[in-house]
Amino acid sequence: MEPVIKLIKNRSDIGAGTRGSDMGVDAIEIAAINQNSDYFNQFPFEDVKTHNESVYDKNRSTFAKRIEHVAEQCTRVCASVKKNLEANFFPIVLSGDHSSALGTISGIKAVYPEQKLGVIWIDAHADLHSPYTSPSGNIHGMPLAAAIADDNLDCQINELAPETQHSWEEMKNIGCKGAKVLAENLVYFGVRDTEEAENKQIEKLKIRNYKVAEVRYRGLKTCVKEALDKLSNCDILYISFDVDSMDCDLISYGTGTPVPRGFDQYEIIAIVDQIIETNKVVCIEFVEINPLLDNKGNKMAETAFEVLEHITATVILPRE
Repeated sequence: MEPVIKLIKNRSDIGAGTRGSDMGVDAIEIAAINQNSDYFNQFPFEDVKTHNESVYDKNRSTFAKRIEHVAEQCTRVCASVKKNLEANFFPIVLSGDHSSALGTISGIKAVYPEQKLGVIWIDAHADLHSPYTSPSGNIHGMPLAAAIADDNLDCQINELAPETQHSWEEMKNIGCKGAKVLAENLVYFGVRDTEEAENKQIEKLKIRNYKVAEVRYRGLKTCVKEALDKLSNCDILYISFDVDSMDCDLISYGTGTPVPRGFDQYEIIAIVDQIIETNKVVCIEFVEINPLLDNKGNKMAETAFEVLEHITATVILPRE
């Protein structure tokens, strides 16, 4: 039975350091309209209620900015993903900042508590900080720490207020209690901008990172196959695609934390397509498109839409 797609639009950017990724969803829709594509009329969608106005609150926790609202937002995303998976949809989540991925992963795990979940994280950043280690306090750098439920206290630099600790514990237990994914079932593609605390975690937890140069040198198909072999004991897979995994100089600076020397969109499409072909993928998410920062008009959203259209076609292809 071929998957029926549901688009989940989560226009939230309160986990980011820079405003504007909440407009990423609309920017992708504008890119589609400008190409005379009826993509957004082809699939049912739902909007996740947001809390973006919380950005005006006087910030109470500098080590985890707006954490109580991000926790609330991730809980909403979790509920939406859960409901749609239970209704046999294939959710494609279009989000603002990357903190949303915790909600998505929690929603998947709430539906499949007994299944082993594998996560393919296509990103320039490791997103492994906790409020105890984060130099910025921006929660879009923390979703995987919450998902694997590891605070990395060996690298602690911040003393947290009790209410921040409480909200962080709440984040780690969204959807169902405890870790949603094991570090051994997490694979990175394109991570190249990390801090020491994250590097120590990657080393300690032996998280595999396929860097851009390695993928090009050894061959994309070879690297993706190797990653899938590593995740072969996983029953289900989730793909998180942060547009900053792409090369900002080649594509555009239309993302919160652009990093050069990344992938191009054709490499992203090839990586995602090969993963979808396993038939284990249950959800895909696109994040961090920020049209306010785009130095080439709406180029980042146009490129993200190109990826979205291609991979959607692969999702709905009938397979053996």
